[in-house]
Amino acid sequence: MGLWAGACFGSALFAACVCNNAVVLAEELVRFGNVPVRASQIQQRMAQERGETLRAAADTIEGHLSKPEGNGPFPAVVYLHGCAGLSENVRMNIAQLMTGWKYVSLAVDSFTSRGIKDQCNDPAAYRLGDALGALSYLSRLPFVDPQRIAVVGSSQGASVALRLASNYEDIFDVPRDLRFIAAVAYYPMCGIMTESLVRPALIMIGELDDWTPARDCDLWTKWQIKNGVPLKLIVYPGAYHAFDVSALADGKESFGHWVKYDATAAAGSVQEMQRFLASQFSRARRYNRNVR
Repeated sequence: MGLWAGACFGSALFAACVCNNAVVLAEELVRFGNVPVRASQIQQRMAQERGETLRAAADTIEGHLSKPEGNGPFPAVVYLHGCAGLSENVRMNIAQLMTGWKYVSLAVDSFTSRGIKDQCNDPAAYRLGDALGALSYLSRLPFVDPQRIAVVGSSQGASVALRLASNYEDIFDVPRDLRFIAAVAYYPMCGIMTESLVRPALIMIGELDDWTPARDCDLWTKWQIKNGVPLKLIVYPGAYHAFDVSALADGKESFGHWVKYDATAAAGSVQEMQRFLASQFSRARRYNRNVR
């Protein structure tokens, strides 16, 4: 079993979301370039000596954009799927949930344009650039507030989201003032995380998750909090990996691990995320008003 195999069920996030009466408006397929890695000073100097200009090739990524009714500018959320890819059901659930909260949503599809069905045995580092490309794309839309964009991910996507809440993104060619303001991570693989967070984050995971163990997130969270990072960890008692996937109501074994839906954990996680995002967007709005 590969290190990232546990991410495969993350693509079903919000399959049992708290329903609302939101109508998904302007749901459309969009395309944007991912953000390349920033060339080092040594690379830049060597290129200048050769009379060259460094231009890293960028992939074209697909995403599904949805917005609530009105002109905005609205807060926005970039969603990052698990290693099995982005399904239509997930895409529509994300759109309904976020537009119901009056947020623009952009569900990034890192696999389709690359011809990938799934990628569970690889950390897929390129997904960092995909997410930053989505951030850059959203920041240019007239109905999006570029200073209030958060990232939400599940499993493999959750680990990417946490890296984007750290100083990891500094190696990418993105403006210094363009950043995700916060991250929500559904059952990430905390055991491989080494970065120090610099922005608020919320982690939600099942107590009995033996694929992305809760104990690893507990240790990592304690380390982050010790360093003054605003990080909150919620461990749902008795819950397993993929606790938000309603199709797994009876539970099953997959790749030697038990995965099972937990209605209480699923509903509770959506409520926690709603509160967290509302708080972060509200804080960002107050800060932006004060600095003007």
